[in-house]
Amino acid sequence: MRLILASQSLARRALLEGAGLEFDSLPASVDEATIKESARAEGLPPAEAAALLADAKASRIARRHPDAVVIGADQLLVCEGEWFDKPVDVEAARAHLHRLRNRAHELVTATVVWRNGGRAWHHVATPRLAMRDFSEAFLDEYLAREGAYVTSSVGAYRLEGLGIQLMREIRGDHSAILGLPLLPLLAYLRESGVIPR
Repeated sequence: MRLILASQSLARRALLEGAGLEFDSLPASVDEATIKESARAEGLPPAEAAALLADAKASRIARRHPDAVVIGADQLLVCEGEWFDKPVDVEAARAHLHRLRNRAHELVTATVVWRNGGRAWHHVATPRLAMRDFSEAFLDEYLAREGAYVTSSVGAYRLEGLGIQLMREIRGDHSAILGLPLLPLLAYLRESGVIPR
């Protein structure tokens, strides 16, 4: 049975590869900004908004590949009620990190599986992270060393890299923080016969 990840995320791909899964990775172009705006306008909680985004990605690829099992995932960063988007450049990342410094935030991570023409499974994880009160000197060095990587994640950090030094506390599933809650997903894939039990 063909397995497709509806994403080009390097972190999500690495998680599935590390777990030994054979899959294809296809980009799912959806209008994320419009979906988020609509969710905000309707007053949806972040978990529902993240699920809508993941579902849009999975359904888009599933319609093109109806015989495949398609995984869609998305993540929202929420800090004291504010939703963050990926920073567009290094200066936007600096502003993000100033707002997150010495504060806790959640990474609302939704995963959806489409199969046989419809959504077969979904899961939402909400790891909680707290940034330390880092210095401006550290922030300057961090941004210089990370470069364009800071625009690749909603929090302007990669925990698998230098971003770990921004944190003072992390609670929750590490794979969910990286964008794909692996244990619940693998359990579903086993139970539904997609991968061996």
